Amino acid sequence: MTKHVYPDRIVRAALLAVAPLFLIACGKGDGDKKPATQVAAKVGKEEISVHQINNVLERTRQPLTPEQSKAASRQILEGLIDQELLVQQAAEKKLDRDPKVMQSIEAAKRELLARAYLDQVLSAAPPPTADEAKEFYAKHPELFSERRIYNINELILQPTQDQARKLSEVIGKAKSISEVVDWLKAENIRYNANTVTRPAESIPLEVLPQFHKMKDGQIAVIRSQNTVSIVQLAASRSQPLDEQAAKPLIDQYLLNQKRAKLRTDELKRLREATKVEYMGEFTAPAASPAQASPAQSGGVSTPPAGDGSKLDSSIEKGLSGIK
Repeated sequence: MTKHVYPDRIVRAALLAVAPLFLIACGKGDGDKKPATQVAAKVGKEEISVHQINNVLERTRQPLTPEQSKAASRQILEGLIDQELLVQQAAEKKLDRDPKVMQSIEAAKRELLARAYLDQVLSAAPPPTADEAKEFYAKHPELFSERRIYNINELILQPTQDQARKLSEVIGKAKSISEVVDWLKAENIRYNANTVTRPAESIPLEVLPQFHKMKDGQIAVIRSQNTVSIVQLAASRSQPLDEQAAKPLIDQYLLNQKRAKLRTDELKRLREATKVEYMGEFTAPAASPAQASPAQSGGVSTPPAGDGSKLDSSIEKGLSGIK
């Protein structure tokens, strides 16, 4: 019998998707009943349904052919069987009554409820209009009509203020990035060196115009909060994208923007409508709620761009939503 092996990224996504459900399953009462549906497997006296498999499969959010879906479903079922075996052992040892487990179950429940409400709010985002997509295309020739593929040499470092000042002078005179490397070595300044190839859409909008203006061989500096990236455009090639080909990408990017705004507006509305008191050492909030981390964005942040790249975080974070 041939065993289907599905890509690790799908399996990992499936396992991550069922993790919160595992915690909640630990807290199920004996009277809980599964919905009447087709049974995929029995584990002891408990049943695993096709509905459960499909639910996990949907959470992977990957476009699958019927063959791929069948192979992925089989692997998800095996993961759910393992999960059920562990749940049964946890219940037998009464771990669902352990204070730490109960706290984790409650945290998972809160996260799922918050995400469900946010998903409902974000579903109201209107799709981008043809005019909006056309305007975005026209405003960003560096992304589309004049799109390029960039081969980049980069040095990433965390200089002191004095080192940064001297570094600016060195870069102003340097004819190649190797001269900058020689200076860094002479000054015993630690750095990481990377060579990457990036299409225009995987570079953030805030720095892409700078790359777009660069000529092959030119050196530029990109600063973020904690690091400095010295980049040299080793080479580039033109690879334009016409409006028709770009439209689906633009639509997704604009939809992500609308969803992000909906999230921000809804949280602002809820905070204004509800009294929030900071207590004890948290009497004065350290940062504005608007500065919350991307991890709290409820899934509206854009997906990562490309793989294998080690560009500085200031380059990693930006334009990937249009890829």
